[in-house]
Amino acid sequence: MSRRDRVASAATFLAVGIMLIAAGASNGQLRVDLETGGVFPGYNDVRIPGDTGTKFSLSEDLDAESKVFWRARMEYTLGGRHTFSLLYAPLTIEASGSVDKPIVFEGVEFPAGTDLDGEYTFNSYRLTYRYEFAPRGRLSYGIGFTGKIRDAAVTLKGGGLSSEKTNVGFVPLVNFRMSWAFSDRLSALLQGDALAAPQGRAEDVTLALLYSPSDRVQVRLGYRFLEGGADNDEVYNFALLNYASIGVSVSL
Repeated sequence: MSRRDRVASAATFLAVGIMLIAAGASNGQLRVDLETGGVFPGYNDVRIPGDTGTKFSLSEDLDAESKVFWRARMEYTLGGRHTFSLLYAPLTIEASGSVDKPIVFEGVEFPAGTDLDGEYTFNSYRLTYRYEFAPRGRLSYGIGFTGKIRDAAVTLKGGGLSSEKTNVGFVPLVNFRMSWAFSDRLSALLQGDALAAPQGRAEDVTLALLYSPSDRVQVRLGYRFLEGGADNDEVYNFALLNYASIGVSVSL
């Protein structure tokens, strides 16, 4: 699938999600959530193809850069129990350096000592449904399902050579959310999407403090980790990304 087709598929996904949420917004509580902060690469191990390529690390063999990230979510809750949300989370990490061994990557061999530029892209589009259970004292919680479109790519360039592996696919995930209210204005939050299978795994989990200066605005400060990957004949790639995040959610 070409990049143009990938963008078109993502745009269609977003448009459908927005229409679904807008259709019910008049009967529920509509919220817009924006998040930003810093993302810091952990491990990022690559071997492509998964059975014949050279295993190397974009974050250890090369120097991966920390960067500013952003995410946007539209969400509404119907009847106090049924929450639907649409998330757009773009991400690209750049790395550079040289490796003291030849690297075979997606059919191209980069000689040892070549000055390399790598790029790891992991854009995520998610549509979520979550059922919110009745609160138990200070505890609120819910569980649901997320349909995720993964738009991923690993690119390697250097010495006049270039190669890229792209992957677009649908990933089903379990969604969960738990919050503990310390007071009317301050609470703790644990939420995420996660699932493991023989083909691979994916986890995107946040632990944060929430402060509500008003009934319509909520500010969030927390830590997020994104981890997972796949191991098969086509691709081997497992990555960990750490986030320091700040977000704001506004009820419309």
